[in-house]
Amino acid sequence: MTALLEVSGVSVTFDGFRAINNLSFSIGPAEMRAVIGPNGAGKTTFMDIVTGKTRPDTGSVTWGERSVSLLKMTEAQIARAGVGRKFQRPTVFEDQSVADNLILALQSKRGPLAALRFALSGAGRDRVAELAAEVGLTDHLARKAGELSHGQKQWLEIAMLLAQEPKLLLVDEPAAGMTLAERERTTAMLVEMARTRAVVVVEHDMDFVRRLNCKVTVLHEGRVLAEGTLDHVTKDPTVVDVYLGRG
Repeated sequence: MTALLEVSGVSVTFDGFRAINNLSFSIGPAEMRAVIGPNGAGKTTFMDIVTGKTRPDTGSVTWGERSVSLLKMTEAQIARAGVGRKFQRPTVFEDQSVADNLILALQSKRGPLAALRFALSGAGRDRVAELAAEVGLTDHLARKAGELSHGQKQWLEIAMLLAQEPKLLLVDEPAAGMTLAERERTTAMLVEMARTRAVVVVEHDMDFVRRLNCKVTVLHEGRVLAEGTLDHVTKDPTVVDVYLGRG
């Protein structure tokens, strides 16, 4: 199967510090992947490169069936091509209702006037209802986003990303600050999403990673240190030494 995203031999240096060091990484079109590693391992820089925020010094980043180069595209073009990114802290419009947040997300996909017409149509209302259902917010559509719990805000932001119809979802520490029930729901949600798109979860919480039950990539000093099941990588002596062994 052709990879959806292929990162090959990528390196990037900031002020003499090599944040990414000859990194290669690939993910298929409907796959869940967890990316773990100590602080400073290059996890955020990796996401910055894929989304066009940071340009590497060397290497290639190709996308889709036609293997187009993401390095020749702007951040906005990469987002339109189907790469969605969710940051650790939720950024929702707190004074707007959940439904309005979702309409605004549809707007950035369609353009303001087209989105307004779409949002007022039956198809638009159906799409908002679908997105809310996908993240468990059907009963909260009329509430202001600011009234939601931390976990619910995270889910709303995921739904807003889904409105863009991404082929790849990059999610940064989704479990942080959630209750146990919210974490379990988030796990189920992400697993379901990975049936139809690629999902990359950057996470520190090993219990959460274990629940995802997926292939794990361990980064260290800007390169892939190990890859495989969580059991496989956590038994790797090098991984234990540089990451898990640090109390």
